[in-house]
Amino acid sequence: MELARGDRRVIRAWTMYDWANSSYSLTITSAVFPMFYVAITQAFGEENFVERYGVPSASLYSYALSAGFLLVALVVPLLSGIADHRGNKLNYLKLFCYVGAASCAGLFFFSVEHVWISMACIVLACAGFSGSLVFYDAYLPEIAEKKDHDRISARGYTMGYIGSVILLVLNLLMVMKPGWFFIPEEDGLPARLTFITVALWWAGWAQWPFRVLPHRAGSGPERKHVIWSGYQELRKVWLQLMGMRRLRRYLMAFFVFNMGIQTVMYLAVNFAKQEITQPDGSPIADDSLIISVLIIQLVAALGAALFVQVSKRLGNVRALLIGCVVWVGVCLMAWSIHLTHEFYILAAIVGSVMGGCQSLSRSTYAKFLPPTTDTSSFFSFYDVSYYLGTVLGTFAYGLVYQLTGDLRDTIIAIGSFFVLGVILLLRVPKEEDAVTAPA
Repeated sequence: MELARGDRRVIRAWTMYDWANSSYSLTITSAVFPMFYVAITQAFGEENFVERYGVPSASLYSYALSAGFLLVALVVPLLSGIADHRGNKLNYLKLFCYVGAASCAGLFFFSVEHVWISMACIVLACAGFSGSLVFYDAYLPEIAEKKDHDRISARGYTMGYIGSVILLVLNLLMVMKPGWFFIPEEDGLPARLTFITVALWWAGWAQWPFRVLPHRAGSGPERKHVIWSGYQELRKVWLQLMGMRRLRRYLMAFFVFNMGIQTVMYLAVNFAKQEITQPDGSPIADDSLIISVLIIQLVAALGAALFVQVSKRLGNVRALLIGCVVWVGVCLMAWSIHLTHEFYILAAIVGSVMGGCQSLSRSTYAKFLPPTTDTSSFFSFYDVSYYLGTVLGTFAYGLVYQLTGDLRDTIIAIGSFFVLGVILLLRVPKEEDAVTAPA
């Protein structure tokens, strides 16, 4: 079935999946779980942790995230090809959603003594969140006209920021005022229960888009080896990219600057927890970290809308170029700051470019696509680039810290991603010009 582009009911339902799954990206990746993880591992003792598991706790966490993204990068091409062929991308959206939500609930049982089981939950939660976005993103060019891609993409991110903040406020009350909810405070129970709320919020709100987003009919006749068709489609997309200089160069730039964005998003709280202090020299308080996360989320919603206007005036690539230059400044500032109030200022700047760059990256790719019905395969290629870049970024963070023992050294690696991203964006042509060989 061909989707009717511009249907407000469908678009509204599509944005609600951002509302649903962003609870994971905020409570699990950015706020409550990172602080819970640091507290649990510090109580165990960093020296004891390294002695038992061979790596620092911060490195192990970043490696677990890398493993989750790598899993998605390997599996999604297979599933997206099948989804395009059979027209059942909604089934895979549901599958990854439920795997991710169940894994978030599994974090309730997190234990340093059984860290590998706990890390498996982190890997699967990450994979569930990331994998579902492949099929979610693939709906964008099918439900919206090309001229509306920036606006609709930004609306999705804005809904995600708003929804995740609502749940985070509830989670914070559970952690800071457990008595209000009749929750005992022993063994980190208030924090553990927040992981259950994320699972319920994610899977619960996802029922709205699941009811409204339709299946699209398969794109071709039955194939004998349909299970491998996803990788064949990925190869076909790659060969098509060889003849599209603008799209190819844009993907190269996206691959690099996305390394930096995702590493910041997933590991900023871990960095702040260990490197930022209060004026008296004590570590940054959990409530101060939460305030900084809320600042990022609220400003990011405004940033997504701002970048839509910038892209209208200057074009998508130039808007992203401005964003990457700001990111370079963010890294320079992060390397030099030490105090809580400085971190608040940094959080506001991060929020202003995070939302804009994320939403504009997705809509720019959708705009640059050639006319096609195989959107899952093209977005599979985009998301494989996205996740492989994130694998390298989070892995680089963990490796640099493991080798140097100084988290500030990781900022140098992150900053280099944005510098290279600026250089590559400058090479993206204004118009697509078909070529027969890579340039």
